[in-house]
Amino acid sequence: MKFAEPTYLFCLVPLALVGLLLYFLIRRQNAAIARLGMPELIARLSASVNWRGRRWQVRLWFVAIIFLIVALARPQWGSQVEYIERRGVEIMVVLDVSESMLAEDFRPNRLARAKLEITELMDQLEGNEIGLTLFSGAAFIQFPLTSDFATARTFLDAAYPGIISRPGTAIAEAIQIAMTGFNQERATQKVIILLTDGENHEGDVFATAQEAFEQGIIIYTIGFGSPDGQPIPQYDHLGNLIEYKKDQQGETILTTLDELTLQQIALMTDGRYFQAVPDGREVGFLADEINKLQTSELESRFETRGVERFQWFLAIAIVALTIIEIIPDRARLRKRSVYEMGLHSRSVKPGSRGAEGRGSRGDF
Repeated sequence: MKFAEPTYLFCLVPLALVGLLLYFLIRRQNAAIARLGMPELIARLSASVNWRGRRWQVRLWFVAIIFLIVALARPQWGSQVEYIERRGVEIMVVLDVSESMLAEDFRPNRLARAKLEITELMDQLEGNEIGLTLFSGAAFIQFPLTSDFATARTFLDAAYPGIISRPGTAIAEAIQIAMTGFNQERATQKVIILLTDGENHEGDVFATAQEAFEQGIIIYTIGFGSPDGQPIPQYDHLGNLIEYKKDQQGETILTTLDELTLQQIALMTDGRYFQAVPDGREVGFLADEINKLQTSELESRFETRGVERFQWFLAIAIVALTIIEIIPDRARLRKRSVYEMGLHSRSVKPGSRGAEGRGSRGDF
């Protein structure tokens, strides 16, 4: 037998400690009662308590908890072969990590907000495959297509402007690099999600978008920023704000959202443009759009899996809990008059003073 979630079995350790503690407390209580020196009186005072039933209730509670813990650990024995088929869409996320994404028209800044939206998107696109391409003046694939979103989030958290030394914003190159990340042997729908402020400084982005369209790739764009422009903060190694970025003439550089470019890229590839807003509602709209796309087989394989047997342990725990509820808390007592009559008939002799007293009371 093996367990799919063996870490739950560690819960048996504190349960054993609780059992030992309860055992010593009961022994201490019994010793205290014995020191009173009146066991018969105590027995009469507690005659209505179902002590045997209570002991069984405690035992059954421990049995129920033990079997519930084992059920949570998912015991398995035996095996079965299953055919696994996973269907979905191939998605390459293209994230702008240039310095302009540090503008603070989104809190705390554009880049942090974009990373949060990618995380939210992963939560809504389970079952698909997602890869990540980072770009500024150059581009590279941060992680390839994967369904392991937990690991993907770790790589996403590591994205920051200094990860690419070449300054600038090369959207065309970023799209080209992202296109190489798709599995061309699959007939799946391929999607690029571009998150940027849209400022493009090199490359023919529209020619690249046309090339993506010819390969059947849909590009969705999300624009971060404001058309009015925002300054680009500069920080020291401790994260303290030093100044705002300036040009050669000493003027503060303002980074603006280029909505027109992003709209045209999306339009050319049958995609859609979304402007980022503070509450992030565009993520839901984008997820709905992707979920409407025709999905294809991403992976199929035969897999040998252990047969789950937790049901048996769960059933035993439920039976134990049911019996606990059935056991009465109070013992059934015989009628008092019958008990007393029998007791007095053995303890009082005929002709004694006690008998005469009872006879006198009976005469009345």
